Amino acid sequence: MTIQEAQQIVDKWIKTTGVRYFNELTNTAMLMEEVGEVARIMARQYGEQSFKKSDEEVNLADEMADVLFVLICLANQTGIDLTEALEKNLDKKTNRDADRHKNNEKLI
Repeated sequence: MTIQEAQQIVDKWIKTTGVRYFNELTNTAMLMEEVGEVARIMARQYGEQSFKKSDEEVNLADEMADVLFVLICLANQTGIDLTEALEKNLDKKTNRDADRHKNNEKLI
């Protein structure tokens, strides 16, 4: 599935199953909530924190998909083509950081 297809699928899902988009502010808050859930798993799975009994059923891939879903909702609501945005962002990073990371002793 392409990013454009994902945007179309999410839009169709929202307009049929989801009834309508939550407003942009609500979706922004939901995005922060979902990112927090990813952070919680990362802190426990890769960091020093330990899982609680209630954390046993966590699924990192599912939580990342939740982040992506809400991000796509926000993009759709604000008229952003995520394919175009990502392409421009990668160009910016490539031009800005062409030698930066290669010359970073911390990465060698």
